[in-house]
Amino acid sequence: MNKYDYIIRRETENDYRETENLTREAFWNLNTPGCFEHYFVHIMRSHRDFIPELDYVIELDGKVIANVMYCRSKLVDEQGNEKNIITMGPLCVLPEYQRKGFGKALLEHTFKIAESMGFDVVINFGNPDNYVSRGYRSCRKYNVCFGEGEGFFPAALLVKELKEGALDGRKWFYRPSDVDTPCDDEAAVTEFDKLFPPKEAGWQPSQEEFYIHSHSAITW
Repeated sequence: MNKYDYIIRRETENDYRETENLTREAFWNLNTPGCFEHYFVHIMRSHRDFIPELDYVIELDGKVIANVMYCRSKLVDEQGNEKNIITMGPLCVLPEYQRKGFGKALLEHTFKIAESMGFDVVINFGNPDNYVSRGYRSCRKYNVCFGEGEGFFPAALLVKELKEGALDGRKWFYRPSDVDTPCDDEAAVTEFDKLFPPKEAGWQPSQEEFYIHSHSAITW
């Protein structure tokens, strides 16, 4: 049981800048020097694949300390049949509130809503250490791959069935949304970052951990 008296609620327009700032704080220097995730959150809200019904924050003592967002994506089998699914991310918690159950609370809350909306599979790309306790499994376990042809099974591609048996063992190819494409524009990210208090970009060991996870594939 979380000892904090907090509120889980939908994000509102009044929260936007606060949410973007908490995203920046959560990801700064985590995966790369600096970060782009606050820009990602900013542009995601206006994308066609964004799901506002699953955009939730945690408010504690009048402050937004955590947020999760989702977008629509697809799985395609070898015969070309499509399955509508959702992709989770980013999930952000202010550093001083991490490892206290807030991320878990957001996931459990939004998983139930997603299932009620008819979704039965959720995917995200992340560190398995952070998600396997929430029911995520390796994409290899569900025969969900990335790419074309034979495809490959990234170690960081994680799959959760919201409904047991939703994936029947056939080979599926993951087709993510193009929602993050604008994040490749480094100049746009840099310009957006100027709207926030200055922070120094630098290296830390978590970046090597991210590199290993994001560049590894499961081969058997």
